[in-house]
Amino acid sequence: MTAAPNTVRYFALIPAAGVGARMEAGSPKQYLPIAGKPMLRHALDAFLASPLIAHTYVVVSAEDGMIDTLVPGQGVTVLRCGGATRMETILNGLHAVQGCIAAHDQVLVHDAARPGLTPALIAKLITEVGEYPAGGLLALPVVDTVKRAGPGSLSAQTVSRDGLWLAQTPQMFSYALLHRALSQAPDPQAITDDASAVEALGLTPRLVEGHPRNLKVTLPRDIHTAELYLAHP
Repeated sequence: MTAAPNTVRYFALIPAAGVGARMEAGSPKQYLPIAGKPMLRHALDAFLASPLIAHTYVVVSAEDGMIDTLVPGQGVTVLRCGGATRMETILNGLHAVQGCIAAHDQVLVHDAARPGLTPALIAKLITEVGEYPAGGLLALPVVDTVKRAGPGSLSAQTVSRDGLWLAQTPQMFSYALLHRALSQAPDPQAITDDASAVEALGLTPRLVEGHPRNLKVTLPRDIHTAELYLAHP
């Protein structure tokens, strides 16, 4: 996968080493069937269908015995180096592909549990972030009234929604920036997504409006919502 020195390539990296405890399922949630195929396969297919993506990497645990049943023969490489946390899994993946991805190449990190991703959303992220040095991410502006709960789940305060966004994935940064941000994170427990690690460096990633179909499947009730979107591409 060699390229001219100044050519920027785009790579997908999907951390999929989690167990999905909140789904109350007998297997990791990325393998749960949604609309006729495993959730992870929907995400893989979106990247495989995008002409902008040079290659896709999926990072799983060393003990994962299911990944080989759903990964296509071309376009995807499985990295069996997942860690105890999402951040550790991504860092391990970045170390594993060092030498295959140039420092200035862009890495799109995507949640395995977001099956509603489309090639159009991938293209929108790449186009609107462009050459912005701090990278960017798909996100949705908050439209509902936001409440801060007090003791006993009582409404204690209405919070202004001005400027509030809900982060989605993919989140795209250069290989060098993403590696530096995750490696230097002062408090790994405070890093809830890759953009928060970049923000900890004093940088401001660009927000690109995504789509509600790109929701994260976290609870059992989310499966039905995801299937409704997947039924109407």
